Parts: sequence; C-alpha cells; structure tokens
Amino acid sequence: MTVGLYLLTVVIWGTTWIALKWQLGEVAPLASIAYRFALAALVLFVGLWLTGKLQRLRWSDQRWCMVQGLCLFCLNFLCFYTATQWIASGLVAVIFSTASVWNALAAKVVHGRPLSSRVLLAGALGVAGLALLLAPQWQASSFTAQSALGVLLACLGTLCFSVGNLVSAHQQANGIRPLTSNAWGMLYGTLLLVLIGLLAQVPFTLEWTPRYLGALFYLAIPGSVIGFTAYLTLVGRLGPERAAYCTVLFPVVALNISAWLEGYSWTLWGGLGLLLVLAGNLCMFARWPAALRLQTKAPA
Repeated sequence: MTVGLYLLTVVIWGTTWIALKWQLGEVAPLASIAYRFALAALVLFVGLWLTGKLQRLRWSDQRWCMVQGLCLFCLNFLCFYTATQWIASGLVAVIFSTASVWNALAAKVVHGRPLSSRVLLAGALGVAGLALLLAPQWQASSFTAQSALGVLLACLGTLCFSVGNLVSAHQQANGIRPLTSNAWGMLYGTLLLVLIGLLAQVPFTLEWTPRYLGALFYLAIPGSVIGFTAYLTLVGRLGPERAAYCTVLFPVVALNISAWLEGYSWTLWGGLGLLLVLAGNLCMFARWPAALRLQTKAPA
C-alpha cells in the first residue's frame, strides 16, 4: 500500500507542472488556483457525503484546516504559479523537490525530532543529484532579475508546503483522515484566494479552450483530489520527512516532459544526477543491515 501511494504521488505530481504551465495566459494565476481547488473541494465533499465518510470536526480541528488551506492550497500555489511565468516548469519541480530537506528541518524545529544520518545522507544525495540535473539549464540560459524572483518564489512556496505537511501530520495524529482535512482545507484555501482576488481586483475570467479546461480538470481531480490524498496519507504513514522524499523524483518525470514539450536536453551530467537521486531514494527507504544501522543511528 505504501509503495503504491508513493509511486502514485510521483507519477501524478511529476506531471502536474506542465499542466500548471498550460494554464498561464488569459486567466490570472490566482483565479486558476481558485477554480482548481473549488472544483477539487466540491468533488471531495460530494464523494465523502455520498459514502458517509465525512468526519465531524471540532472548532479546534477546523482552525488547523484553515492553516492547512492557507499553506497547502493557497500561498504555496500562488508562489508556484507566479514562478512558472519566469522559469521552466521542470526547474520549479526541481526546487520543490527540496521539500524533503525542509520537512526534516521543520520537524526538528517544531517537534525536536533528531536529524538521522539516513535522512541527512539521502537529502545530500538528492540535492547533489538535482544540482547536476539543473546545471545544464543554468549554463544554457541567462539569469535575469525575473529568474531570480522566480527561484525565490518557488523556494517560498516549498517552505509553505512543508509547513502544511506538519499541519497534516498533526491532524492525522488527532484522528482526522486526509480526505476530510483536504476537503475543508481546499474549501478554506479557495475562500482565501477569492478574498485576496477581490481585494486585489483580480478578474475571475475563464478560458474556454480544451487546453485550459483539460489542464484545470487534470489539476483538480488527479492532481489535487487523488495526489494530495495519496501524499498526505504517506505523511501519516511515514512522517513528513520520509514522505516528502518522493518529491525528489518529481523532477525526473517533470524534466522528461519538459524535454518533450519545452526543449529540455538530457546530458551526461543529467544522467549522473538521476543516478544520485535514485541512490538517495534507496538510502531513505531500503532496509539496511543491522550493523550499518547502528553506525548511522542519530546520537541520543
């Protein structure tokens, strides 16, 4: 079950970046995000109501759902959509893949969890691999002020995502299932987006083209309803640090799609980077021999 959720998350979220880019154009990014999570919330609420699986939440749980909505379904996507206007979608996926490191650091700060040698080694291998994957893009293109702002926004969006991970882990520890917390979180995220849009006078238009509508439905149903449920279930099963390491594989999928649709070229360095990323996954999830586990055990 855990392996299936892991692979499902990688495949779905590795392909959403190009769909996200396809939404850029006539419709304001904020409006596109609001449409996405409004549709996803509607599908979740209707499905949970029809199956009788919608949990009743206390006010304290609702407040955490609001925080989850702010972090996971509002601010981080505002950052990602805006960043994708200035840098390649595959590059945004690369930056987002550092969530495994951010989650480990956030868990250390918030919960005092030790940073195990396994997490540190896996994170180092993953970041090194991603740097090699990214190097040809930096060499081939000029780095402008807008590019720098895009990178900064992608990093800020990843930080918001990591905070949302911790909130979801807290909710699941209190017995709130991801389907219910996601439904409420997406609803609150949508309301926040609409409020921000009204205050900023953002036009809520809609592009009636097959490309835009197809991207919208893909992002709302597989990308949000299925993807977030699968991923946050992993957070509950594995913890935020290990669950987020699947984000390191997103760029492998995203960059292959970029190669097909955006002209990304694989190089020797990119291949070496892919091997390091896979080594990091093996380090994080493989069962190590007992003697080796003793050597890499975090100090008390």
